[in-house]
Amino acid sequence: MKYYLAVDIGASSGRHIVGWKENGEVKTQEVYRFPNGVTEHDGHLTWDIGALEGHVKVGIDEALKQYPVIESLSIDTWGVDYVLMDGSKPILPCYAYRDGRTETVIPKVHEKIPFAELYRRTGIQFQPFNTIYQLYADKLAGRLDNACGFLMIPEYLLYKLCGVKSHEYTNATTGGMVSAETGEYDEEIIRALDLPKGFFKPLQQPGTVIGEYKGVKVMLCATHDTGSAVEGIPMEGNELYISSGTWSLLGVKTPKPLTDENSQAANYSNEGGVGYNRYQKNIMGMWLVNRLRAELCPDKPWNEITAEAEEKHFDHTVDVYDPIFLAPESMKAAFDAKLPHPPKCEMGYFRCAYRSLALGYKQAIEEIERNTGRTYHKLYIVGGGAKNAFLNRLTEEATGKQVIALPIEATALGNLKIQMEEDA
Repeated sequence: MKYYLAVDIGASSGRHIVGWKENGEVKTQEVYRFPNGVTEHDGHLTWDIGALEGHVKVGIDEALKQYPVIESLSIDTWGVDYVLMDGSKPILPCYAYRDGRTETVIPKVHEKIPFAELYRRTGIQFQPFNTIYQLYADKLAGRLDNACGFLMIPEYLLYKLCGVKSHEYTNATTGGMVSAETGEYDEEIIRALDLPKGFFKPLQQPGTVIGEYKGVKVMLCATHDTGSAVEGIPMEGNELYISSGTWSLLGVKTPKPLTDENSQAANYSNEGGVGYNRYQKNIMGMWLVNRLRAELCPDKPWNEITAEAEEKHFDHTVDVYDPIFLAPESMKAAFDAKLPHPPKCEMGYFRCAYRSLALGYKQAIEEIERNTGRTYHKLYIVGGGAKNAFLNRLTEEATGKQVIALPIEATALGNLKIQMEEDA
């Protein structure tokens, strides 16, 4: 029996999952779980990258205790964020994507290269936290002066294991600087922004072995967690998917990027997949209800929240694409600002959030079908949000699609699948 280790790190937690094939099926066991979250540093939102490294190594040790021989391991995380490097040392802090430092920088980037041109070249949707804006903010702040390069978060953690600096394709595409045509960093964008050319190395594909740690091969999976999640969906044919977590990533596989004006107007992204393009959209996901719960009823179990929200009769909705919901000090106040009147009870906010998400999914699917010229019949939902039966029902009613909710660790499964295929 061959065993493999997937380290899957999200914005709120991380997990180490060992996987193996048995009777043609992938079996898994979680061996370690740890918390994650943004921390405040000098008025900015940052990641404790040292703590993440520590948890990654402790989890690997725990995996090796239970499974002394592991063929390979890989790490996936969220996209866009990175660690600046000064030789072998990180330049701290490591900023988190919800930090507002790019706000004044975005117009300056678009003065040098208009967003329409950026989209035509990369096919990446506008998000204020895209790597392109973060790097330019670092340039203007002088943070690049002593830097020799940057590593995306999973690349940095893999480097701390095996000492090899890698640059993986699927995660690189999230940042808004990779050419939709060539699949490599776009030299014209780098030149227009006068970013150090040496920062942008050739990109490596999922499945590449880059080194070794404690006798275990260190491999690149699709290090952007959504890239791995889509690989982990047991999908029949090519249908719609939602990777439902802090964000809801809704999309479909396409043979190549769609960078036309309609796709730009609908703010669709074209991100790297394993042999295909992921035509998808970031939608404010479970973040909405997670923050509402933290603010309104932190000790209330989720099953009680959804059951009570289902019984309420508050039927106003909000636009889940509104940037007011990105990082508000108070999520309740953000909802209040967008509603004609507030709900009479706390559970009304949750009902509003769930119904609004379902409508947001409906809008996104209509855009996909219009822009791809195809009609889809099924919607696969994976990730933590797949466990929410109330939201699944609302989504099926709103979209008219057959919802197939799979409460599986799709990201870890995709991570493992890539390792297993390359080792075969």
